[in-house]
Amino acid sequence: MVEATCHCGAVCIAMDAPETVTDCNCSICRRYGVLWAYYPLAQVRFVECGPTDIYMWDDRSLEFHRCAGCGCVTHWSAVDKGRDKMAVNARLLSPDVLAAARVRRLDGAHTGTYLD
Repeated sequence: MVEATCHCGAVCIAMDAPETVTDCNCSICRRYGVLWAYYPLAQVRFVECGPTDIYMWDDRSLEFHRCAGCGCVTHWSAVDKGRDKMAVNARLLSPDVLAAARVRRLDGAHTGTYLD
């Protein structure tokens, strides 16, 4: 298990180290500057979960969470709680854990397909 933590430490998420992370170029992901590590819900545990602010847009199917204290984007979760998928911002992992993951580029802005 590894931990992803926001800058102030109020939000701490534990999960297995990601083998791959996704660099998406959609309008929100490129602005956030995130790398997403995707997981089934049961594989993610919130060690510390201080208050988060939620942002939703477009079809309002995803909740983008950021720490209410330091503002770091921490994760997204589906509005439909029956959806067994979420993403953790892998940029919150230690640099050595992130360096071991393969980065995949997703063309979320146009085709919705991976470019590699």
